[in-house]
Amino acid sequence: MKKRLGLAVALAALVSLLLPGMAFAQGGGVAETLEAKISELDMVWVAVATVLVFLMQAGFMFLEIGFSRGKNVGTGVAKVLVNLAMVTIAWWMVGYGINGPGNDFFGTDGFLFHFGQSIGSGADEFVVAGPDAMLMLYGLAFCAVSLAIVWGTTLERIKFGAYVIYAAFFGAIVYPLIAHAVWGGGLLSDISGKPVMDFAGSSVVHLTGATAGLAALLLLGARRGKYGGDGNPRVIPGHSMPLVGLGVLLLWIGWFGFNGGSTFETSASFFGEVMLNTQLAAAAGVLGASLIIYLKTKSLDVGMAGNGAIAGLVGITAPSGFVEYWAAPIIGFIAGALVVYGVLAIEKIVDDPVGAISAHGLAGIWGTLAVGLFASPRLIADGAGAGVWYGIIDADVSFSSTLGQFGVQSLAVGVTFLTVFVLSYLAFAAIKATIGLRVSEEEEEVGLDMSSHGMYGYPEAFIPQPEYSTGLPGAATVAPGAAAPAPAVSRMTAQTETPS
Repeated sequence: MKKRLGLAVALAALVSLLLPGMAFAQGGGVAETLEAKISELDMVWVAVATVLVFLMQAGFMFLEIGFSRGKNVGTGVAKVLVNLAMVTIAWWMVGYGINGPGNDFFGTDGFLFHFGQSIGSGADEFVVAGPDAMLMLYGLAFCAVSLAIVWGTTLERIKFGAYVIYAAFFGAIVYPLIAHAVWGGGLLSDISGKPVMDFAGSSVVHLTGATAGLAALLLLGARRGKYGGDGNPRVIPGHSMPLVGLGVLLLWIGWFGFNGGSTFETSASFFGEVMLNTQLAAAAGVLGASLIIYLKTKSLDVGMAGNGAIAGLVGITAPSGFVEYWAAPIIGFIAGALVVYGVLAIEKIVDDPVGAISAHGLAGIWGTLAVGLFASPRLIADGAGAGVWYGIIDADVSFSSTLGQFGVQSLAVGVTFLTVFVLSYLAFAAIKATIGLRVSEEEEEVGLDMSSHGMYGYPEAFIPQPEYSTGLPGAATVAPGAAAPAPAVSRMTAQTETPS
């Protein structure tokens, strides 16, 4: 019995030694098989990250609904669904091609993306297969996030048709041009030998969305009643801070896919470092915004705390893969403080209901510049310079190189803002001159839920229910079929309406 057992063990050992050689002899070997499995694992991670980024659409929806008045909540649902649908088709037909390989200004291959399609040329040419579809979908998720940012500035008074037209233009032209410039081998990928470092899109995604929103806002104007006769802004509070909080938390969770997924691989689990930087900056953003608003008002404003989290996340988006852990909370805290000052200052000039220009625009600028300040020599991209901080403290790092990289980061901010603003302003001006950009005063007064969609988001708040008593003191029960009394102003409406 012992001899048989020993023989079995010896045979098993022999087979284990022979199998690798047999595998190499049959179709390329274990090394190629292992490489294929690693690639598959990388794509699984990108797929998970893509789902997390698409989850951010729900975050934007709840955030915008929460900051809206009760009569405008339903339109937020329709807007998110239609915009996601429009940008998907635009990206598939045109946007991915302009985003892809081409010249300094736009991509020239990849339109009507399909299996077996040849994209690029020379050594960079590839034929579309499964992994390429996954990466194309991930790029779409980023484009959809950037578009979602645009509309926060336009709440409660924009025509629904404007959403549809601009979504197509944005997904086909605006965002792809900027993405190509930085990530697609375009103009900003090599400036005097240095690339712009924007790991996941502080500038490409967030500044782009906020700039387009600013262009829309300048042509759209403020909500009725936002500014008093003296020109000072009035508070028009949103109807639900719990929904705002839910939106912020969904965005926060989605950001782990946004930043972490931008590694595009699982090698060495580097995505863990990126995700930790993301968390540290978000937390510091909440603290920075909360502290500053408390010092200014002696009140812990819920909306500002939420925007602090978003600003921290936006601020770390560009540096997340380029900085050490110690820098992440500094970047996030400054972004959180910046968003408070930004919201309060911008509100005196234009009506941005959710603070998108500050949380995504100003924080996006700061995040892009922060790479030029704090990028670690260990993590910088090929050909890039480290952050200015290292040029000061490390004798082995060229200070002039760090200043050059900061200049490149600054140039990226300027080019992004100018390009997006001009294109978007022209697009919204064309919409305004044709179908119109803003609803009528009557439609705005009634609310977009009824004027645009024919139904209330919260029917109980506006429609009398004659079949049961409200339970309030003095309220009468009305039998079904009987004439209902004129509805009283609900407490929700009384709190959220502002004199026109």
